[in-house]
Formats: sequence, structure tokens, C-alpha cells
Amino acid sequence: MKTPLNVLGVIFACVVLLLLALSVTGFEPHDRTPGLWLKGDLVTAPVADWSFTDKIPEIKIQTQTPFLLPHSVTIWCAAYNGNLYVTSARGREWVEDMIRDPHVRLKIADKVYDRTVSIVDDPAEKAAVLQARLRKYPQWKGPPDSALTVFRVNPA
Repeated sequence: MKTPLNVLGVIFACVVLLLLALSVTGFEPHDRTPGLWLKGDLVTAPVADWSFTDKIPEIKIQTQTPFLLPHSVTIWCAAYNGNLYVTSARGREWVEDMIRDPHVRLKIADKVYDRTVSIVDDPAEKAAVLQARLRKYPQWKGPPDSALTVFRVNPA
């Protein structure tokens, strides 16, 4: 009886050590491969105008899974009227995570921003954001706009 408990104890300790190592290194997403923690220089000041992201092709976003582990992916973003927006179709893990828990961490270049997001319900704002996204990414090929959820990054 002691042997199975010892084996389980060793496995548990290895998993804890692995998670600790990953939390230090970050294990960030790369291309289409998701990651865990985002690391960088933390920006705590409010951002009045996110239009600087127009020159940045992709950002990274970290959400919190129900399993107490972060989930991070590389995404596209768009700025509109000084605000920052992210869009995606429902059903993706990170989108469902944001709906459940709106606290996110964004990594833009080497800076990270802890923020919350909210769903854009106003049809005019949503349409304007989707137009801004199309101007930034004319190569966009994805679900129709009607199938997309638009999230506004809230000020700090």
C-alpha cells in the first residue's frame, strides 16, 4: 500500500516542480501553439490611447482557465477611438475563459498589461471596430462578422 502512495507523491511533486519552473520561465505562446504565463515589464499606468498597437501585428493574451492555470495565445487586435479591442468567434477556449473571468494579461512587444475586458454590445461600436480590424488586417479570412464576439479592453 505504501508503494502506490509513494509513486503518487513523487508524481505530484514532479508536477508541482514543473509548474513552478514554467511559472518562472513563462512558457509563452509561439505562432499557433498556446502557452501559459506571459512575462515582461508590467505597465500599471492607464493607457489613454492604444493606437500605438496599429503598428504591432500580433499581441499575446493570457486568460485564466477553470483549472487554475493560465492559458495564453497570440491574437490580432484593433484600436478604435483610442480603445483596444480583440475579436474572436465563440467556442475558443480563451474566449470562453474571458466570458467567464474578464481579467486578462496582454503582452504587447515586451510590456505586459493586467486589464479586464468587456463584451461590446452596441452594434455601431462593434461595426466600427470590425472595420478598424479589417483596415489593419486586410488579409482577414475567418468567420463572418456576425459570428464574432468583440471585447473592449477596459482602462486600468
